Amino acid sequence: MRNLYKTMLASVILLLSINSCKKGDLDLKPTNDVTASTVYATPAGYKQALVKLYATYGLTGPSGADGSDVGGLNSGFADFLRLFWMLQELTTDEAVCSWGDTGIPELDNSTWSLDNQFIRGLYSRSILQITFCNEFLRESTPEKLTSRNITGADAADVQRYRAEARFLRAYQYWVLLDAFGNPPFVTEKDEIGKNPPKQTTRAELFKYVESELTAIEGDLAEPRANEYGRADKGADWALLARLYLNAEVYTGTAKYTEAIKYASKVINSGYELKQNYKDLFLTDNNVNNKENILTINYDGVKGTNNGGTTYLINAAINADMNPASFGVPSGGWGGNRTRQNLPALFPDPNGNKDKRGSFFGAKAEVDDIATFTDGLRVTKFKNISSTGVTAPSLGGTYASLDFAIFRLAEQYLIYGEAVARGGSGGTAAQALIYVNQLRQRAYGDASGNVSLSALTKDFYLDERGRELYWEGHRRTDLVRYGKFTGSSYLWPYKGGTKSGTSVPEYRNLYPIPAADLIANPNLVQNKGY
Repeated sequence: MRNLYKTMLASVILLLSINSCKKGDLDLKPTNDVTASTVYATPAGYKQALVKLYATYGLTGPSGADGSDVGGLNSGFADFLRLFWMLQELTTDEAVCSWGDTGIPELDNSTWSLDNQFIRGLYSRSILQITFCNEFLRESTPEKLTSRNITGADAADVQRYRAEARFLRAYQYWVLLDAFGNPPFVTEKDEIGKNPPKQTTRAELFKYVESELTAIEGDLAEPRANEYGRADKGADWALLARLYLNAEVYTGTAKYTEAIKYASKVINSGYELKQNYKDLFLTDNNVNNKENILTINYDGVKGTNNGGTTYLINAAINADMNPASFGVPSGGWGGNRTRQNLPALFPDPNGNKDKRGSFFGAKAEVDDIATFTDGLRVTKFKNISSTGVTAPSLGGTYASLDFAIFRLAEQYLIYGEAVARGGSGGTAAQALIYVNQLRQRAYGDASGNVSLSALTKDFYLDERGRELYWEGHRRTDLVRYGKFTGSSYLWPYKGGTKSGTSVPEYRNLYPIPAADLIANPNLVQNKGY
């Protein structure tokens, strides 16, 4: 699919094969020492190890290998994006799933327990990826490089790789900060296996993520100057802007001025909106696309699993919807669709006016969660290019569509919302320009433009729903607006009743999984569970 992705696959295969060697095959040296000296012996080895850190976002490996079976889930469910998406979307007004797999009805009904397998899966996946980053950082210190005769330009390259590893670790700590609040905390400075990890607090973890992102800024590539799919300063600033937008939730102290500052840094760094909104979710979204800031790259032939964009496409369609028109002729799993709140944000559900709306079906209301045709289906993601060419797909099911973790449109909306919430360093007039750029793209002309008076705080929640739906933002947004729990805003089956009911405030955080509480005596459960 792409050169970086091919390198990902090669490095993962190399690392997994090394890990499978027997002690006797390595002259009786400790396996970990030989693994490190083999993998990190050359500058190319460091590049391959860096690629593994990115690969673990989009690959799960065969059953029992690195990156599979996390949190007790088999590899089909263990993909990071699938787990993250389920906890960010199925628990909100944007999505619901008809499947009866253990744990899914709990997410649909906002009634999850601390044994929920998907909550445990995301928790475990994030910690796994942090563990990989920590090991890379242990092996890339100046002392390690000197001992391996890696100097000059090669050492400078590894310094950049270290910054990227720290970014990827900070991103996963942001996931834990946002979803779990008070997770266990380890860095490369902690000895492996000596003592169970200590628990951090949400406020302390916020400071850590903030400090890491600001510390590595100078070592990252300039915006849009790195290889496709690798982090640069733009990704660093985008995560900082998102972090600061939610600072009041995380710490009790608002940082909207800082959100404006970093969103502006992204906006002024050469990124541009893709002309056609729908092209952002087609398989050539890596071509001539200055809107995407950082992506998870998928390959429907060489890196297949049932998560990622394969999941986003297949779970939203069934055989009656002509799967071939979505680029997955053998696919269509019939699970995920909207609750009626999402299409109600649009002037019409067919995308005739606001073309961001991509819905299918005749019934918007969800009367029965188990009935796939209750609720409009989302047709936003396709395994087809903007020119209508079906992307390679092993068995006609898997997707080669990349997923944007960050894109420019989110930064426009962060800027505007932070201004509306009282942040300084920006203006409502500039926010209006950004909002109307998004809406002119959506409508194809100025007919969708809004006036300055429309830019209330609540406007931005709805506009984020229209622009960013099903991209993994909704739970975080609803928590920030005080609407994820409580009774001020309801959706079908919130709290377990068809009309929706109040949900206790403690559910703004997910529980620390029961298995980890048993294994680690340093951990205390989040309040309410």
